[in-house]
Amino acid sequence: MKFFQFTEKALFISRPNRFVIICRLQGRTVSAYLPNPGRLRELLYPDSTLYLVQQSSSTSRMKYMAVAVEKNGMPVLLHTHLNNAVARHLIEQDRVPGLEGSVIVRPEVTIGNSRFDFLLRKGKQETVLEVKSCTLFSGNIGMFPDAPTLRGKKHLLELAALTGERKGAVLIIVHSPKVKYFMPDFHTDLEFSKALLSVFGKVTVKVVSAGWDGNLSLKKKTKELTIPWDLIRQESQDRGSYVLILQLKRKRKISIGNLGLITFQKGYYLYVGSARANLSKRIARHERKRKNLFWHIDYLREHADLCASLPVRANDDLECDIADELKKISQWDIPGFGSSDCTCQSHLFAMSGDPASSQLFMNVLLFFRISRLESMLE
Repeated sequence: MKFFQFTEKALFISRPNRFVIICRLQGRTVSAYLPNPGRLRELLYPDSTLYLVQQSSSTSRMKYMAVAVEKNGMPVLLHTHLNNAVARHLIEQDRVPGLEGSVIVRPEVTIGNSRFDFLLRKGKQETVLEVKSCTLFSGNIGMFPDAPTLRGKKHLLELAALTGERKGAVLIIVHSPKVKYFMPDFHTDLEFSKALLSVFGKVTVKVVSAGWDGNLSLKKKTKELTIPWDLIRQESQDRGSYVLILQLKRKRKISIGNLGLITFQKGYYLYVGSARANLSKRIARHERKRKNLFWHIDYLREHADLCASLPVRANDDLECDIADELKKISQWDIPGFGSSDCTCQSHLFAMSGDPASSQLFMNVLLFFRISRLESMLE
């Protein structure tokens, strides 16, 4: 199944906002529309290969639209609206286990104040189906969502509330043929994960993997992924570790509690911490500038801009392990910072460039958030 007649390859440069990317196409810099509001941190690196299609000048201000990006040499679909066309094709071809024989009555069915993607029918049974696109994966595990989704949580709860001859279902398409397992991304959106657990047994959840050829043709083979519900329940807790990314736009001398006056070079700083309970509140405290100064990071936060707060929810204590890995990819660190209660040299590391553009940093984050879970699934 081919969805695009002609595509052009370009190299990613930057993403000035959620729906616009800047890329290099045949030696020139162009803007392209990105039909995907997700964060896509693990996909959009400098010089990542993008697939562009030309848009009609009468319907768009930008000539090009980015529809896919390569990861590990394979295309990953970025076009979230096209995901529904993929879902329709899979359903009509009986390639979604559990939905075989279902007929699409109509798309975009409205129930209450919400609109769902499809209304299916099989015999007398009607199914209200919501479709999701998953592009976040590492190793054998795919996760959704990669950004908080209040809409996604709302849909789950509304599907669970259906009664009578209608039932609710969710179809998640993971755009990688190598993935074996699916889990909600409780690191990014704990509330969505809790909602998914709460509708277990009330809403049918189907997850399939889909692969794409180099010409953006959908591969013929799809497979159903395993959902490890017990592991999800274990890990979907508000505890674990976190990485704060802060920026100092100029060199500063800052007094850091009992460490005294420290010279901080201009750059990006990565602080590793943990909380065995109420992780969200701990991170929210760090995000505020106005507070009583207690931890070393509080003193730095007064002077630095916060770029990102990245939780790593886990039962295990990963704080020092994360610090060890960040030390390997950082350019310098601040001795003694945040590590007074362990044997680490530091829990504050720095680099001159933005970690959000660093594949090395994202690999560390993906390992602790996703890949390390594989050992619990074998």
